[in-house]
Amino acid sequence: MQAKPEFRDRDEAEVAVLDALVDRHEDGMTVFELRSGTELDIDTIEAALGELKGAGLIRVEEEGSRTRIYPDERVVPAPGEAEETDPSLVDRLLGRLPL
Repeated sequence: MQAKPEFRDRDEAEVAVLDALVDRHEDGMTVFELRSGTELDIDTIEAALGELKGAGLIRVEEEGSRTRIYPDERVVPAPGEAEETDPSLVDRLLGRLPL
């Protein structure tokens, strides 16, 4: 699952972090889970998290000895909301042909 389109005009690393968090929005993620889910290095993840937190797009909760990160609810698409995808080459060609 991807973050809503209105939140995708951010830095590439921030979008990768948001997408990973949206995919597991109910459970949240640790920094290490984000590391494996985004293939970004820790420094890049921490910088992205700082920007996202400053923008109010994530929340951080302490759960026992773990820190879990969750996306803000306005970033998560509603159930059943269609994800925007780019049309494939075949779809674009079919759209141009007079059928």
